[in-house]
Amino acid sequence: MARRAPRWLRRGLLRVRNALLPAVSLWRRSIQARVVITTMVISALVIGGVGWLMLQGVADGMVEARRNVALSEARAGFSAAQQTLDVSAISDASAETDVLRTLVTDLASRSGSPPSYQVLLEGPLDGTGNADAAVVSSSGIASQSIPDDLARSVAAGDGVAYTFSRMQVDGSDEESAAILVGDVLRMPDGTQSYALYYAFPMADQARTLALVRNSLLYAGLALVLLSSGVAWLVTRQVVTPVRLARRIAERLADGRLEERMVVRGEDDIARLSFSFNRMAESLQRQIRQLEELSRLQHRFVSDVSHELRTPIATVRMAADLLYDNREHYDPASQRSAELLQAELDRFESLLADLLEISRFDAGAARLEVDAVDLVELVEGVCVHYRPLAERHGVELSVVNRDGPAVVEADVRRIERIVRNLVANAIHYSGSDRVELIVAHGPTSAAIAVRDYGVGLEPGQSQLVFNRFWRADPARERSRGGTGLGLAIALEDAVLHGGWLQAWGEPGLGAQFRLTLPKQAGDDPQRSPLPLVPTTSGPDTRRRTGGVR
Repeated sequence: MARRAPRWLRRGLLRVRNALLPAVSLWRRSIQARVVITTMVISALVIGGVGWLMLQGVADGMVEARRNVALSEARAGFSAAQQTLDVSAISDASAETDVLRTLVTDLASRSGSPPSYQVLLEGPLDGTGNADAAVVSSSGIASQSIPDDLARSVAAGDGVAYTFSRMQVDGSDEESAAILVGDVLRMPDGTQSYALYYAFPMADQARTLALVRNSLLYAGLALVLLSSGVAWLVTRQVVTPVRLARRIAERLADGRLEERMVVRGEDDIARLSFSFNRMAESLQRQIRQLEELSRLQHRFVSDVSHELRTPIATVRMAADLLYDNREHYDPASQRSAELLQAELDRFESLLADLLEISRFDAGAARLEVDAVDLVELVEGVCVHYRPLAERHGVELSVVNRDGPAVVEADVRRIERIVRNLVANAIHYSGSDRVELIVAHGPTSAAIAVRDYGVGLEPGQSQLVFNRFWRADPARERSRGGTGLGLAIALEDAVLHGGWLQAWGEPGLGAQFRLTLPKQAGDDPQRSPLPLVPTTSGPDTRRRTGGVR
């Protein structure tokens, strides 16, 4: 089992994430910010790379020039020092020391003012090439400044040797970069030899290089800011019209169809604004036409439905009279009276559904909210449809998972939804059992009607709520209802602020789930029942009352 990160680490990561959220949000939401930041990063990388190459080139050139000058002056000094020793008259050790001190002073005096180099003399060298403690320096250069590799090369007598190192002065901890050049000086009698070193400080080169580096840094920073500013100005010219188009598009979506963009100039942005305005005008014209057509259709349906109620009532009275006296007619007339009665029932149901649809379309549907126990409602629907289910060989059962499920709803509309779902399951599912599942959670309650019949084809779970839609187009209209039941049920669910959803797979059956908020006007947030069933049978479920 993996150990959790320490609390301080989690807090630190949380602070970092919270600090980065505004930047991430700006990056995701602003094209201008992305362009400017991208331009700034790329410019910084390019300018930084070019500046680094230039600085390296300048540094290499300065070092190379300083090295050549140092080697040339050192070789001249070594030659002059050896010639001076060769002509010196040395009688004893004291005289030898005086000659060496005079030699170092003379060599150092040639460096000018300020001195361009310092001189250090070590020796005499022993048989292994190591120097004794005697050191003569023109300015107190510490012997530790001489690297061991350079000292061994000089003692070996291989000629002039040099290296880049740090020069330290006696009594001071400060070091400075320098080029150290060394060679061997031999006494006239050939018995002793000394190591002579030239130290060429590179302080001037370091200052020059620092000046170049700072100049490149400031120039690069200025170029990055300048390129970012140019990118900001350029993108602003493009993004500003796009933002204006977005705001106008949002207003159009809110129904303010008269909004238009201002056209300035003749460039691409102006042509885009002109095309956008033409599109908005076309949309406004088509939306107005559709609204007018929809209004006329709704009014036509409502008027026709209302106007047909009076003649239908008259025909209903005559049909009831014929149906009640059908025993006195011949078999053909009896059958005609029965068919007339059945078709009038369907016609009245269709008129009622059309009137209800017209109320939804006109926004005139209203709720009569009351406390409703969904468990009692579902059990009542099962009792009502029990005879129909028995005629079709269907077993109805109620699954109550959480006890009473009380919601604030319009009991008439909720019962109409459940009745429609149960009737459809009995008539069209081809299942031998239908289950009504009730559950509730903290903020919502749900009813699911589950069958184990033919199911739904892919894509039909959304089409089933369309008006007059049928799963089998070849099925005759004489069988079943009006084709508006599920459309009305969906409108009833939306009117309550809930959801009506469908799931189905061929051969596995289907499930319709109604989710309602417990408090009228609240958001259900989530359904207490899954839309896709997790089990295929009722064996493990607890039933209420054994309703069949």
